[in-house]
Formats: sequence, structure tokens, C-alpha cells
Amino acid sequence: MGLASALSTALTGLTAAETTIDVVGNNLANSNTVGFKASEALFATQFLQTQSLGSQPTENSGGTNPRQLGLGTMVAAITPNFTQGTIEISANPTDLAIQGDGFFIVQGQGGETLYSRNGVFDINSQHELVTLNGNRLLGFGVDDQFQVQSTQLIPIAIPLGVEEVAQPTQNVYLEGTLSPTGDVATTAQRIQTSVLGDALFSAPTTSLSSTQSLEPNLNLLLTSSQAGGALVPGTTYEYRIVFAHGQYNPGPPLPPPPLSEGMPSDMFTATVAAGDGSTVIENLPGDPSGNYDFIRIYRRQQGGPAEYHYVDEIAMGTATYVDGTADAALGPEMKETLLTGNYSYYVTFEKDGRESRPSPLSDPLPVVDGRIVLQDLPVGDPAEWNNIRIYRNTISDDATFYLVGEVNGVNIPGLSFTDNFSDEEIIGNQVLDLDGPRIIPSTLLVNVLRREGAVYEQVFEEGVLEFTGRKGGRTLDTKEFTITASSTVQDLISFMEEAMGVQPTTADPVNPIPSSPPPFPPDTPTTNPGGAVTSDGRIIMTGNNGVDNAIDIDASGLLLRTAGGNLNIDLPWQIAQDAVGESAVTDFLVYDSLGIPLRVRLTAVMESRDSTSTTYRWFADSADNDPSSGAAIAVGTGLISFDGEGNFVTATADTVTIDRRNVSSVSPLEFELDFGRISGLASGDSKLAVSRQDGSAPGVLSSFIIGEDGAIRGVFSNGITRDLGQIRLARFANASGLEQRGQNLFAAGINSGLPVQGNPGSQGIGTLISGAVELSNTDIGGNLIDLILASTMYRGNTRVITTVQQMIDELLALRR
Repeated sequence: MGLASALSTALTGLTAAETTIDVVGNNLANSNTVGFKASEALFATQFLQTQSLGSQPTENSGGTNPRQLGLGTMVAAITPNFTQGTIEISANPTDLAIQGDGFFIVQGQGGETLYSRNGVFDINSQHELVTLNGNRLLGFGVDDQFQVQSTQLIPIAIPLGVEEVAQPTQNVYLEGTLSPTGDVATTAQRIQTSVLGDALFSAPTTSLSSTQSLEPNLNLLLTSSQAGGALVPGTTYEYRIVFAHGQYNPGPPLPPPPLSEGMPSDMFTATVAAGDGSTVIENLPGDPSGNYDFIRIYRRQQGGPAEYHYVDEIAMGTATYVDGTADAALGPEMKETLLTGNYSYYVTFEKDGRESRPSPLSDPLPVVDGRIVLQDLPVGDPAEWNNIRIYRNTISDDATFYLVGEVNGVNIPGLSFTDNFSDEEIIGNQVLDLDGPRIIPSTLLVNVLRREGAVYEQVFEEGVLEFTGRKGGRTLDTKEFTITASSTVQDLISFMEEAMGVQPTTADPVNPIPSSPPPFPPDTPTTNPGGAVTSDGRIIMTGNNGVDNAIDIDASGLLLRTAGGNLNIDLPWQIAQDAVGESAVTDFLVYDSLGIPLRVRLTAVMESRDSTSTTYRWFADSADNDPSSGAAIAVGTGLISFDGEGNFVTATADTVTIDRRNVSSVSPLEFELDFGRISGLASGDSKLAVSRQDGSAPGVLSSFIIGEDGAIRGVFSNGITRDLGQIRLARFANASGLEQRGQNLFAAGINSGLPVQGNPGSQGIGTLISGAVELSNTDIGGNLIDLILASTMYRGNTRVITTVQQMIDELLALRR
């Protein structure tokens, strides 16, 4: 039994030596494995053979100790050594080392959660951090706003060159000098159109023709007398006849209607014979022109008063007339006025004081000692008009047309009328309004007319109006306005106000924007910034005060796109008042939430100045303002105040708001203006500039930084940094109780305890070192010594077996 047990005991020693060599060999084999933790084989005595338990001391004996014979050794534990390995700097930024306690949390091939101290990571095709064996590193990810989502562990991704980010502008910092010298901005630039007419009301559509009135032909006329009548026998009467249109014959004392009588004939005589009381006029001439309907007869006594007086009116074509009218019964005096000169005419329609635009003669008519017949007066709509008015110039002023007369009725075709008024008679009458009915705010744009001489042109048509204004000498962005059949002049004015960034007085409710004095009071209708229609039918636009707010519209500023092509709108604008006021302007870019650059122009004008302070008003325009409707570019206004030493004191309403309604950006973009670096000291010229702003255009992820706390911060090409994720670590109460899975991986074991997760540097967990690795903690020297001791132990136990074998051999030899 003794020799047999010795063999068993030696065998356990051999097994223990082999285990030690295995453990040491594994340690040495992994001496260059990153994050490897060396193990140590620990042994304990195995079974014991107790030969005596011993005795305790008595009065006669001092006691004996137990006699026990050992039966060998056993492997009590193979324990990993989790002491810190050496930290070595690496060239790879994704390499990580844990300084202190803790493990990386990775995802196993089957989705199992595993742990490792090996911090060699790479980025796969999905931009995820993975181990050399493809295990994904786990941690907290971020949402689309780059906010860390600390709800569940997910694979950490670093999308280099793929992820883009933009920074919306939140602050704009200005610098410069706003001088207290110069003119206070009390006056705005004002521009206006020529007088514009409204085509809503119809007008004469045909041009008049005209001829000189013919003198009645008396060559075949015969005179005699007969009995009866009130004429004086033996008296000679002198007659003249006139062709006329429009029946008169009301009897004295009413005069014949104006514009009705042609040229008076030459004088002819008739003598009343003794015993007779009337004259007989035969072979009265007819009207070869066809312009007249009646013959009017005038007479006087030979040797008596020089004036001819009305006798009677007979229908055209009557051959014989008998005159027996007494002198006392004669009517009004005959008008003998004759015209000489070149005359032009206009005809209008009229009702209740409202008058249409005029229709002209084709050419001026020369006349010498005659009268002018206006033929074929135009026909109007009796539901819209009542009368026809006729205007004529004078010899001394061919550009001014005076009212000659008015004809009742507008629906009689073929009317012809004769002008028999001298210049002296019409001067002082109503002057012709060549523009006709004026536009008002509610006038339809398609009815707006512009007059060039005697030609009336339609200014607008249905289509898309491209408007390009100017402000402060700089061309503004083109804005579009759709002209429909229902678009009005006020619609256009409102659009132009928005497109040129004219801010009304109510744009700053706390400190209302000041108005501008009218250039010609009281004729100018308004002093407020914006547009209006004057009483004489002009569109007038008034900007905000200050030179750099001066508005203007070039000849090419209005372009209309129609189905038939592009048309330049011929609507000249004249400057009615020049802008005055010290000002400064600067242009800069800001960025919305999508990184879209937005242009902003900031203008500052001196609004007031007194003995203690200077106040400037700032105006902000953005051509990229995108409201839900309209074309407004004005995006803010407020005041900037400086004290008597030129120090900035305060700014009001320093927020600029840019709408982004028709794009997917966050709307509105709001940012603050910082005026604190602007000086109010005197200088030759006021100047403004933007020193910086904190927004940026889109940038791609170009690099990243992993901090000691495991936070991954991405650095984008536009300089913005954002969180990309949070690396989480785990520690165990008994790390030695972890189950090794190979490939530097551990799994939670029965005796390891549950994992305690946390950010690096918290809850007793070590910190991370980026761009470094933790080397194996294998003690090569110590393990070599352990190897020598193990081999010596092995040889010693083999000697025991050899000795026992020899003893057994000797025992067996006793039989021989």
C-alpha cells in the first residue's frame, strides 16, 4: 500500500507540473497580445492518510501530534491576473486603453454581450467600431440632433466623410463707427410715375374727321316780294343764310345751339314792292356735303343796324321761303365769327362730371376765315355716358385744349357739328384732361393706361411680373408678382413695398419708424414710408429715411412674362425727393438649420441727436426671406444708442427674424445682433462690418476625439463639433470569476457578479486613453522562473516514480 500510494502522489506532482507549464506557456504565448491578462496556477494538498490523530497532554505525558501522510497535490485554481498592463501610444486614433478597472462591452457573433480589455478597434464598412474579430463596440448612440440617447446600448458608429451637419446662426457680432456728425436722417427718397389712367371707363374709339364748312352757293338764288306780311313796302332787306345741324326753331330770344351753324353766306337783298308786305326767296341752295339738316335765315334792314338777326329755320332741300316777319319778332343775332389757323380737336364722353379719356383728330386742320365741321362724332354707351364734349386748342397755345361745347346724347351715329367759336371765347373754359379718369388703389392693373402724347398704352397684362428694384444704390434681388385679372394697383404697391424692404412706421411698435416730410406740401398725399396713389393718378413710393435706404426703379426694373413672350414694362419712375441722412451699410451671410446661406443687408441711419446722446436706427433686409406668402425682404429694425463719449449704451429689438416657410429648414431663423463693439465717436464716414457670426454651412465629419470619459466628439469640416456617441465600460465585483471565451473576450460567470455599467471615470471604472493600447501584463521573467520550477518539479516527481519502481522490483526479487 505504501509504494502504491507513493506512485499516486508522484503522479499528482507530475500533473501539477504539467498544469503549471501549460499556464506559463499560455502566458508567454500571449506576452504580445494587447489587453491579455496572465494567469497563475495555484495548488493545494490533496488527500491525507491519517495514521494517528495524536493525544493531548496529561499528567504523565506531554501529548503527541497527529501522524498524517500526504497523498499528493491538486490544482486549486487557475487565476487571471487583472493588474494594469503597460499603456503604449498607438498611431491609430481608434485604439483605446483602459486606465484602471473595467472592460469594453462588445457584441458577440450571436448577439451575446461580451467583455474585453483589448482596445484595438477598427471602423468597418458601416462606420462602426469593431474589434479585430468583428465584434462591435457597444455604447450610447445619438439621435438626428446629435443628442446622446442613454436608453440602450447600440453599436458605436463614427461616420467619417459621410455625416453632414450645419450650424444655424444664433449671434452676429458687428463692429465699426457710427458717427454723430453729418445730417440727421429726416428725409426719405420718393419716386413717382407719370399720371396713369384707368381703362375701366370706355372712351371714344374712332378718330374724328374734319373739313372746312362750305359757304352756301347763292348763284341761282332769286328774290321778289308779294302781298301780305309785316314788312315795310319800299324797304330793301339784306339777307344771309347759314346751313345748320340740329333743329333749333324754338323762337326768340334763345340763341341757336353752339357747334351747329356753318359758314354764313354772302349777303343778298330783297326789296318789298309798294303794296306788298313780304319777300320771296327762291332757289335756296342745298348742302352738297350732306353735313347739315336745316337752313337758317338771318336779315337786317339796309342802312339800319349792322347785325343780322334770326328769322326762321327751314328743312334742307326747301326751295322757296316767304319772309313776312316783323322786325320786332326777329330772334337772336347771327354769329359771324370766322376762324383762321391750324386747329386740333379732342372729343370725350361725360356723365355727372366724370369724363373719359379723349379721342383726337388724326391731323391738325388748317382753316382761313372759315368754320370747321367735325364729322361722325363717336358713339358711346348711353348707360355709361350722357354727353359728348368737344375741345380745341388756340392759335397762341397749340398744347392746351379748351372746352368748345357739349352735345347732349352719345348714341346718335353720324353726328356732324361745326365749330364757330373764336379763341377769345373759349380761353377760360375747362381745360382738357388728356389722361382721362385717373387710377385709384382699387384700379385693376390690366386697366392701367399710360399716355404718350395722344396715344394710350396698356401698361400691364396678365402674366408674371419680375421686379428688380434698387436701394441705397445697390440692385436688389428680383422678386415675382403674378398679375391676374383681379390684381389691383394696391396689390402692386404692397408687393413693391415688400420687395424693396420699405418698413412702415408700425414695424417697430415701441419706437415707431419716423416719417418723411412731403416735398411739396400740401400736395403730397402722405409722408409715411410706403406706396400710395396720388389724387392726380400717380403711383408714389416713399422709402425709409437715410441715403442708404434710398429706393429707385430703373427702366429695366419691370419685366413681364406672358404667354406670348417677355415684355419690358414702359413705366418710368422719376425722383420727386432725394434722401438725406448719415448712414452706413454692411452685407453678410447667415445660415439656417440646413446650412443654407442667407444674405442679409444691415443699414444704420442717424435718427436723432441731442446734447447727450446719438441714436441710430438699424434696418435689416434679406433677399432670401421666405414668408408663406408675399415678397417681403424686411426682417427687422431697432435703435442703437450712444452716450456723449461715444460709448455704446443699448440696442432695442436686436433680433432678426428670417422666415423659411417654403423650405424644410426650421422656420423662422432668429439670431441676435451684438452692437457692443460699435463706437459712436466722430469719424469722416460711418462704417459697419460683421466681425463674425456663429453659423456655418454644411460640413462633413472629418475627424473625431474620444475623451477620457468615453465621449466621442466629431469635428466637421466647417469647424463644428458634435457628439457622436458615448462609450460605456463595465466592471465586476470579482473579475477573476469571468468566463474566458478566447479572442480576448470574457463572459459574465457564475461567480463574477453582475456587470456594473458606467461612463469611463465614474462608479469606480477606469478612464480611457485614446490612441493607445494596453499591453499584456505577462511577466516574462517570472514566468520563465515558474517554468524552471515546474520542470524541476516534474523531474523530481519522476525520480519518485523511478525509486518506487526500483523498490517494487527489489520486492519482487525476494521470490528468487
